[in-house]
Amino acid sequence: MSSPNKQSGSLHEKPEISTPEIINAAAISQIQKSRKKQPSSDELIAGILDGNRTALSRAITLIESTKPEHTKKANEVIKACLPLANKSIRIGITGVPGVGKSTFIEAFGTFLTQLGKKVAVLAVDPSSSLSHGSILGDKTRMEELVKDENAFIRPSASGDSLGGVARKTRESIILCEATGFDTIIIETVGVGQSETAVHSMVDFFLLLQISGAGDELQGIKRGIMEMADAIVVNKADGDNIKKSNLVKMEFNRALHLFPSKKSTWQPKVTTCSAITKEGISEIWNTISEYFQLTNDTGYFEKKRKEQNQFWIMETINEQLKLNFYNNPEIISQLEESKKAVQNNEISPFAAAQLLLEKYFKK
Repeated sequence: MSSPNKQSGSLHEKPEISTPEIINAAAISQIQKSRKKQPSSDELIAGILDGNRTALSRAITLIESTKPEHTKKANEVIKACLPLANKSIRIGITGVPGVGKSTFIEAFGTFLTQLGKKVAVLAVDPSSSLSHGSILGDKTRMEELVKDENAFIRPSASGDSLGGVARKTRESIILCEATGFDTIIIETVGVGQSETAVHSMVDFFLLLQISGAGDELQGIKRGIMEMADAIVVNKADGDNIKKSNLVKMEFNRALHLFPSKKSTWQPKVTTCSAITKEGISEIWNTISEYFQLTNDTGYFEKKRKEQNQFWIMETINEQLKLNFYNNPEIISQLEESKKAVQNNEISPFAAAQLLLEKYFKK
């Protein structure tokens, strides 16, 4: 068999064409250094107060860091932003995977920006418990909203600690408000206990549902139904309109069986199509009615104060946990304790007690 001709083939590189060299190595080195340089807390604060989204993104990244050295810097930024916080409407949106949360949020967010609102979307993405990876795909799913100059989308991985992410999400709300966003939308993972955490940091809680998924009421926990201020049956378009209206009637009947809310608000059920945009304006009208009622009765401000008190305790709990696991002595002792428990040399409870005693005697 004859050897192939080295001069033939579309992938052949002509010998006279040399591999290009890096001409300006100094310039590239300078770019790499500038990327690694972290802005000071004062620079981040100035950028946020000026409405700079890059500064906002970098500040949120700082907040999400688990490194102890970043905590002080993050707290300085948050403290400076607090006077400009609490001037937004906070809306939580939940629903099982596949209900169309991202598509709905894009349609709803775009509708709000057209009204002149500045919308920030904080989306918590589920992390894999095996690989600890997270898709963080909300920016790619919300193609139109991500290009909107009056919108900001920030996906965050939920990681192993729901409480930690919830706390960081709440701090991110403060930064978004200080940047000038007047409507904050928080999308939950849609599984587990994330709904409870998000409910404790928003003013209005919206549950998305679809028809044609079997027994709709059986698939939803009673607790989530009780938390909802409105239920929206999404994907009500085409042949699905009739089914969606039937599901709407079912939910209306179910809601009347629940006890009255402290806000005196009666949750409403509506239908919409995030694709055709039908029903989107009605949802905003419902939310506006809720805010009018709760502002008139004083419930809105009362709820915000209760949430602030709740998050004092949550932050203390999270910080104690973080300090415990970052303690050098605990880090080394923990591995030994795990092995001892696995070998049935000590019970998990006794091992935990010894570790806690060691930590608090430091």
